[in-house]
Amino acid sequence: MDNRLQPLAEEKVFKDPVHKYIYVQDRTIWNLINTKEFQRLRRIRQLGTSYLTFHGAEHSRFSHSLGVYEITRKIISQFERGGYEDWPREEKLVTLCAALLHDVGHGPFSHSIEEVFDTHHEDWTCRILLEDTEINRVLREVDPSFPEQVAAVIRKTYEKPIVISLVSSQMDADRMDYLLRDAYFTGVNYGTFDLERILRVLRPHKGRIVVKESGMHAVEDYLMSRYQMYWQIYFHPVTRSSEIILRQILRRAKELHMNGYAFGWMIEPIRRLISGTIDVESYLALDEATMQTAFTIWQSEQDALLADLCRRFMDRKLYKYVTMDDADESLWASIREQFTAIGLNPDYHLEVDFPFDLAYAVYRSGTRDAKKNDKPPILVLDRDGDVSEISKKSDIIRSITGTHRGKYHLYYPYEPLLESAGKLSPDLRKLFELE
Repeated sequence: MDNRLQPLAEEKVFKDPVHKYIYVQDRTIWNLINTKEFQRLRRIRQLGTSYLTFHGAEHSRFSHSLGVYEITRKIISQFERGGYEDWPREEKLVTLCAALLHDVGHGPFSHSIEEVFDTHHEDWTCRILLEDTEINRVLREVDPSFPEQVAAVIRKTYEKPIVISLVSSQMDADRMDYLLRDAYFTGVNYGTFDLERILRVLRPHKGRIVVKESGMHAVEDYLMSRYQMYWQIYFHPVTRSSEIILRQILRRAKELHMNGYAFGWMIEPIRRLISGTIDVESYLALDEATMQTAFTIWQSEQDALLADLCRRFMDRKLYKYVTMDDADESLWASIREQFTAIGLNPDYHLEVDFPFDLAYAVYRSGTRDAKKNDKPPILVLDRDGDVSEISKKSDIIRSITGTHRGKYHLYYPYEPLLESAGKLSPDLRKLFELE
């Protein structure tokens, strides 16, 4: 056993709708859960704006992080019970801490904020681990170098890839928890798969995590569940509409600030966010309640565009969409011209969206993507001890590897178009379903 583990006098248990129970046996883990930075995750939704599409999707990054910790704990416990020599037992605590803390850097409506302000939650996670925070102090109680070790796992630079694979790979504890949790809270069956079977067939093998060939069908089921969640939940066109409006609010606030606009209401953490001067303390002061308070008050701002966008988001008056096979540049130019003529701002009232995002790629057989961090593929161990990448063994997985499908969606505010329908060309009236 890792001699840095400090068992609690009494095991702590969280009741969980997905895993039934989550067990905390180590004092460091318990102390991390009770830091203010980790407790903040209760106020960050796991699925961003999806609650505007699926009303049950109110679950938090807090519950997801506990779930990732629990799956990781179960995997390690199985490795320990099996006595597998390829599992480095001294890495248990660093792995559990990385699993628990992997999302602590998420901000409110995280992916939208990241896109508008060019930030990344993993960078914030590492800053929270390494700077003057309660989490940093808890980790330093283990060893002065321990915060950097945990951060290295998050950055995927840790010296032992097997540790990284448990927390961040194409079949890691993170993905397994959020598929099951997101399916549960959105009320769908797409994301269900046999977690217990997968955990039973995982093995440490020569510094990597592999799957026994006898368990390959359970992995196929897992990836097909991910495929269905990808298209039915994560890229639901109504959710994309709410994300677009949210990004437009943030873009408009940033633009106004840069132009010297005097907001009627502003708090320092948001001012620092939109000005690009935010530090860890201000970042941690931001949660979704804070942002929604701002949006509520900004409905009365003098800037009519910002006020309208905030009203749309808070009252769920989302942009309508039409589906197109491709993005026609000449049509796009005509739409922008006619929008401007009727008093709309095409930079804010018009967006073409293609539902593909590498953050939710179903499966990639390669080991590296130039635009994303390394996500090791799924490896299958056969009876002869040979290891193969899973798409070479499975026709099902090969069929969805690197899949890019979907159509373009054109988003727009329906009401002002309807009021000005007579000023639009017949082609646009037909396109926007105004006839």
